Amino acid sequence: MRFFQVKSVEETFSLIEEMIKPLSERIVLPLHKALNYILAEDIRVKENVPGFRRSSVDGYAVKAVDTFGSSENMPGFLSVIGEVMMGEAPEKGISAGETMYVPTGGMLPEGSDSVIMIEHCEDLSGLLNLYRQVAPGENVISIGEDLKEGELLLTAGSKLRPQELGALASQGITDVTVYRKPVIGYLSTGDEIVPIETKELQIGQVRDMNGITIGALVTEWGCEFLNGGIVEDQREELERATEEMLKKTDCLILSGGSSVGTKDYSVEVIDSLGEPGVFVHGVAIKPGKPTILASANGKPIIGLPGHPASAMIIFYLFGKAVLHRLQGWNTVELNLAKAIVTKNLPSTPGRTDYIRARIYFENNQWYADPIIGKSGLISTLVKSEGMIEIPSNSEGILKGDTVSVRLFG
Repeated sequence: MRFFQVKSVEETFSLIEEMIKPLSERIVLPLHKALNYILAEDIRVKENVPGFRRSSVDGYAVKAVDTFGSSENMPGFLSVIGEVMMGEAPEKGISAGETMYVPTGGMLPEGSDSVIMIEHCEDLSGLLNLYRQVAPGENVISIGEDLKEGELLLTAGSKLRPQELGALASQGITDVTVYRKPVIGYLSTGDEIVPIETKELQIGQVRDMNGITIGALVTEWGCEFLNGGIVEDQREELERATEEMLKKTDCLILSGGSSVGTKDYSVEVIDSLGEPGVFVHGVAIKPGKPTILASANGKPIIGLPGHPASAMIIFYLFGKAVLHRLQGWNTVELNLAKAIVTKNLPSTPGRTDYIRARIYFENNQWYADPIIGKSGLISTLVKSEGMIEIPSNSEGILKGDTVSVRLFG
């Protein structure tokens, strides 16, 4: 048994990259149903956006040279010869000494090269007083300035957020090819675990909080969640439940049963599910050292600690990375921030520590206030917005140091 041959955090992330392969199955969805799916193909811009020169402000279309030298003390003057209507092309262009009113997003008339904001001029019965000068191109969005025909719009592996959907809509794209959402199976193990609807707990029993927290994270991260319930601490029952659940899903999560114990068969059972089996059993991290990562014939398996807080922190770190790989999402960690720590935090070299923290803004600065508590306490997570990361080569952090924080979410 490869028992507690601990990996560093960095080694664990590298192994996830190496061992977990994205799903290859593609589906075509209507654009309005593709939110949070992962794009399965590159998409190039078909049409310039905008397709015409337009104003970025409410103002007057002008030749910039006609405004040179204008100021509040010595205004310039132009003749107003019309107005551009939204959604319509100007009826005519402008010549030297002329101007036309144009709303935000309106098409610029021929002959104009800039727009003076309405705040910087005054229309006096068809005579426009200019109280400042503008430069050529000022307040103008050029053809293709937003999206240029032929350029790469989105790459395969991009997550389709509302802004990506909007960009696709601008090109008249109504259907998009995406990777299907992975189905993530979950099993809680342990004789002490009981369903959350249990009204009265017996001595030693705990409700299955992990099934709720892990399921919520799986859904939040764009996958489908299948809760297989609670499995008794018996090898035969664990083998039956894991084999059955793995057939239905693309990834299996086990909560509990990853530590040293007389009734712990998790590693042996996981190894029996398929090749190559367990590739991580133990990470040099606090909390969450007894973490299992495995692959069974291309399907990832994650063994989480039983303590709810430890399980959630490990799943934030490594579960998210596994699910993103499985989805085919080409991403880097975005939820990192810098903040000033408010307390001294000792640490043991050779182990990466994650300390829950309350994040707040004060005096134009972000602060991370560590929430000190035993690793299994779920209340510390409720009170926190993120985790302070203490690298494995550090002996700790001093009050006032700037630290990296992994934000929850």
